[in-house]
Amino acid sequence: MTLVSDEPKWWPLINSYRLCSYFLVASFTAVVYDWALTFGQEVELIWSQRWSCMTILYISVRYAGLPYAVAVVLSGLPSVSVSDGVSNVMYLAQNWMTVVIIPILCVIVSNRLYAMYRQSRKMLVFLIAIFLPVTITCVVLAAIVNIHVSGEEYILSGTYLCRYDSNGVVELLISMTWILCTVWGVLVLCLAVWIVVKYFREVQQLSTRGTITNCFIVLTKIHMIYFVFSVAVFSIGLAGFSPKLYNSSSVGAEVYDGVLQILLLVQMFVLGPRLILGVRERDTQLAVNTDAGPSFTTIIFQEHDLVSISGDV
Repeated sequence: MTLVSDEPKWWPLINSYRLCSYFLVASFTAVVYDWALTFGQEVELIWSQRWSCMTILYISVRYAGLPYAVAVVLSGLPSVSVSDGVSNVMYLAQNWMTVVIIPILCVIVSNRLYAMYRQSRKMLVFLIAIFLPVTITCVVLAAIVNIHVSGEEYILSGTYLCRYDSNGVVELLISMTWILCTVWGVLVLCLAVWIVVKYFREVQQLSTRGTITNCFIVLTKIHMIYFVFSVAVFSIGLAGFSPKLYNSSSVGAEVYDGVLQILLLVQMFVLGPRLILGVRERDTQLAVNTDAGPSFTTIIFQEHDLVSISGDV
């Protein structure tokens, strides 16, 4: 049911929505700009190459970001009228797209860790044993949240707002999802740091460490940027459930939520696809420079000999 009112008591809410809409537009712009900026690389490194599982995952993440960003903007712009039914549909779409995209990113990250750990079966089993329960739990929590959330259109002083009503149970369930994501991100970062330190020590013992170190540093930078950024985003999102920020209409709380929205979209739809693009670009450069046939998607060291693995990236 649409609520129509011109009372001054709603003005703080109107102002907070307008402030939030600026960040939503900024997040949409970031996703579209990065897609346009990397489209040439995408054609060369994705569309023109042999298709693999990673290709499908890349396309899923990259091209889910555009409609996701559009839905986020439409649900938050005060100048756009959205009915109760449409607002509920957009909320469900955003929620379930997030539930799908996060596991896809987890699969990509697990693939990179699997390659970094020299395709260790033990590491693969360990990652699957952690990944599956986390994913299943997040899906169940999302389904429960969708049951308890409903959208409603507000027309306040000529401004269109879409508000979602929920209860304390929803807050708890969403916070649990953020906790699981944060734990996963910290675990991935720790595993990556451990193997990077180990590889770096082995590099120092090689006579050809100059060239190898340069390759190693580039690949490490590509991975670490995403891993560290993910942990930061999950931590910021989890901190947003503090009593001073959650369900607050203050300017500070709206700025915090807006920045989180930008960082979340950048993490999912910018850095996620760039993780695959970066590795494939380095793979191509190494193949050209060394006239090598096999794919060189990661550097590992085994018994002080350089070994290249053709990872599915």
